[in-house]
Amino acid sequence: MAGKIYEADLYGNFYNYHRHNNLSASELAHQKQMTKEYKRLMMVTLTIVGFLIILLLAGRINLSIQFNKEVKRLFSLSKSVPGKTFSYHQIANLPEPVQRYFRHVLREGQPYISYIRLIHDGQFKTGQDKKWVNIKGEQYFTTENPGFIWKGSTSMFTARDMYIAGSGRLIVSLFSLYNVVDAGGEKYNQGELLRWLAEGIWFPTSLLPDERLQWTAIDTKTAKLTFEYNGLSIFYIVTINDIGEITQIETKRYMNEGNLESWIGRLTAYKEMNGIIIPTTIEAIWQLEKGDFSYAKFNVKVIEYDKPKKF
Repeated sequence: MAGKIYEADLYGNFYNYHRHNNLSASELAHQKQMTKEYKRLMMVTLTIVGFLIILLLAGRINLSIQFNKEVKRLFSLSKSVPGKTFSYHQIANLPEPVQRYFRHVLREGQPYISYIRLIHDGQFKTGQDKKWVNIKGEQYFTTENPGFIWKGSTSMFTARDMYIAGSGRLIVSLFSLYNVVDAGGEKYNQGELLRWLAEGIWFPTSLLPDERLQWTAIDTKTAKLTFEYNGLSIFYIVTINDIGEITQIETKRYMNEGNLESWIGRLTAYKEMNGIIIPTTIEAIWQLEKGDFSYAKFNVKVIEYDKPKKF
């Protein structure tokens, strides 16, 4: 009964509203026209929103396809390190802090690592005056022929950093659709090879001495790491604590297309993963005249060795 009374009152009030307001036929026609225009506007809006969603999905799919191809190309250009294993006698003539490092992170008989893949999360800054944004990334490395490719994704942009076939390149895509940065050349070749060498702390057999890589003594806690490859000679000043952990690496690196600047990587949160002790947190910092610019803080979540394929 209550429902019927409500229904009668509802329709009665609606009728009285129009009767008391004495809407003319032209006014009613105008209202109908406005309703049609509103519906048309809503349809256009929904169509545009739907188109944008499809465009974003298509952009992400296209970027994913490109990234998959780049990962495959990276792995195809290298090969497995043939049957080499780590032995403590290899480090007998190295500077004392470097010996301390390898004794801490590697076990006797550790096979040399050929391929690496990892997943990380963390935070990223695009400028000194910008806010930190959350970032998730995946990265792939080769060691016999030095190379890597990294993809980092935020809510706004996706960045791809790489060193493949001796060439460095950085691509930044806005909403996975439009490349706002696509840079390469000699300065990027140097910068990306430096990144590969720095991140060797995640696969330390690549930091063992050979014809391309040398360690030189500085003092009881620091040593110089020099690497020569593809016509480039790069270096790091490496700080090693009493435990045998590399805590800081420092070099000179081109900041985008600009001048050489001091660059520092700070390494913490060492853990044993896959039988090797590695830092799981890295902070990247530019030391500039106007002050330090910390722009990346990454936390390794997953790392796997000798699986030359994409996650």
